[in-house]
Parts: sequence; structure tokens; C-alpha cells
Amino acid sequence: MEAPLRGRKGRKALLVLEDGSSFSGYGFGATKKAAGEVVFSTGMVGYTEALTDPSYYGQILTLTYPLVGNYGVPKANSRAGTPPLCFESEGIKVRGLVLQNLCQSPSHWASSRTLHDWLLEEGVPGIYGIDTRQLTKKLREKGVMLGVLKICDEGEEPDAESLRKEAANVLDPNQTDLVRMVTVTHPITYQSRGRRVVVIDCGVKAGILRCLLKRGFKVTRVPYDFESGELAGLKPDLVIVSNGPGDPRLCAPTIKLVRGLIEMQIPVLGICLGNQIVALSLGASTYKLKYGHRSQNQPALDLETGRCYITTQNHGYAIGASSLERTELKVSFLNANDKTVEGVAHPKLPCLGVQFHPEASPGPQDVEFLFDKFLSFGGR
Repeated sequence: MEAPLRGRKGRKALLVLEDGSSFSGYGFGATKKAAGEVVFSTGMVGYTEALTDPSYYGQILTLTYPLVGNYGVPKANSRAGTPPLCFESEGIKVRGLVLQNLCQSPSHWASSRTLHDWLLEEGVPGIYGIDTRQLTKKLREKGVMLGVLKICDEGEEPDAESLRKEAANVLDPNQTDLVRMVTVTHPITYQSRGRRVVVIDCGVKAGILRCLLKRGFKVTRVPYDFESGELAGLKPDLVIVSNGPGDPRLCAPTIKLVRGLIEMQIPVLGICLGNQIVALSLGASTYKLKYGHRSQNQPALDLETGRCYITTQNHGYAIGASSLERTELKVSFLNANDKTVEGVAHPKLPCLGVQFHPEASPGPQDVEFLFDKFLSFGGR
């Protein structure tokens, strides 16, 4: 096991899954207990973006890359009236973090603090020194599981039996309306000029907002349960339904809202969770993946051109391909690994969705051109 955090006697930590299996290590960040859905991401970089991605709300995140924290954490240098520059939202959204090796001496020109210090400030527990390869293999074979993460006080021993009982009775966060916890409570407008793009905020990543602002659009961000009449009153040229956490079927207000927008022939683009909401609004169905897609190296195959793009993804649900037969939507992208639906498009209406993240934050820039393709719909 890796050595305890320098300058401390060492806090013992334990991660227990709902099947009773456990992983012991050292604690960093906050000394507390957290429960949630234990998932993994295979990205080699981008831990600051991942931890602040609202799509991870309700989850304990395992990073499979063996060394994390080596480039530290930048300052929260967002300005009033603008989306954050270095993070995907204000504050950490994961409930806990699981690592193999924690770098305690980061080196990067933009680093202002260590990963440990950041988690400590935000009140988020972390565990390191465990075999993340073994944990990931278990989650791939059995599927993602609920679990409890306990970081002990110095000198305290974790009560494994008590934690096993707790882990067997953790409330599945996907059964609750997680989007309500991460959406804005009132409309926010960025930039005063340009054609208007309305973003229905289901947990939008700041990278999406930055991509729109970079293209000169006036961006208005509205709650996920915004009234259709109020949204129409904004006279949007385009509407984007954002990414977000949890089961898309629980976003009933958004599904109803998007259905109305499509009927009014207002151009709509769904991203990640938004892609699933677009499909649900037109009569398709969704299902939970065994362990989801969470990385910056997911291959998405464009069925129109035959070209394969490397994409950033973070989702645990997908559109049922056969259910699209009940709609006019056509599959536009497929995942080259497992053949799941990665994108849909309507042949007659300005309506499409992508399961991946075109904003390239973090990672590949292969599909950022899709913003330009969609935004051209608003040129009327």
C-alpha cells in the first residue's frame, strides 16, 4: 500500500460496495462518510473537469489512471457574469473520489493547490492506495454498484461490518430527481449581443457555454422545468438541452418542454442527457448501461460519412435503438465499441442529439464542428 499523506499520521479509509466487497486505503480530502453509485472513468487527464461535471452528481468516482493530482488544481478564476474558465461548474459535484496513487507534489504553472487541499476545502472525501484495476474489473463484470466511502479520523479504524450493512441499503441516487439538484433556479444570460441560444440546464458543463459564447451567441441558461410559454417568449434562435445526471425518464418537465419546442420547429440540439430527452420527447425509450461510458477516448462512428471520431463521454444511460422505430428519428452515430446509439437526427425537422460531448472539455476536439453545424440552423 502507498505511504500515507505527508505531514499526517495517516487516516485509514474504506470503500465498501453493495455486494459486501471492500477496498482499504488511506484517506485524503475531508474526513467524512459518503454514499452513492460507484462508477469509473478511464480518462488519463481532466480530473478537475470530471470532479466539477454535474453529470457525476450522486456518484463516487473511480479514476483508473494510476497517477492523479500531478498537475495540481488551478485557481477558480471565473468572473461575474461568465461561466468558469477552468472547471465545468461552481464546485465539486462528485460525492467521493477513489484513486490508486495521489500525487502530493504537483508541478504545473497554473497550479495553486493540491488535489487533497481542494477536496478538503470542498468537504469531499477521497481514498487512495487501493487497487483501482481490481475495482474497475469488478464494476465492468458485475456493473456499477452502490457503495459507501468512509474516511476515518487519525488513529480510528473503519468498522467494516457496519459499513457493509450500510452499503447494502444505500438509496440509489438514480431513483431521485438529481437534475433538480444541479439546474439553475432562474434564467441567467451571458453576453448581451448576438443571436440567442437558450440552454435548458439539466446540469450543463461550462465548456458548452464557453463554446457558444466563443461563437458570438447571446446565451440564456434556464431551469430544466422552465415553462414553455416563458421560453418561447425569449424568442430563441436555437435551443440546447444539456447534459446532466441520473435517469432521463425522471426529467418529465424537460421532456414535455422539448416536445413542444420540436412541434414549434424551433431548432433543438440535445447533448448527452439532452440526447436521451430528445428521444424520449418523441416516443423512444432509454435504458441503463451496465457500466456506462466515462472517458475521453470513446469512438463514435458517423453513419453518414463512415468517419470515426474520438469523443469525451460521461453517461450511464442510452437510447434503445429499436424504440426509435416508433419515432421519425434516425440513428446518426453509433459507438464503435458496443454499437450503442451515439446520436439521433430528425429527417424533416431541425432536431438532433449527440450522446458525446462536442465541447471537447476535457480532451479531444474532433467533434466541436458539430456546434457550427447545429448553430447554422439558427441563421434564418
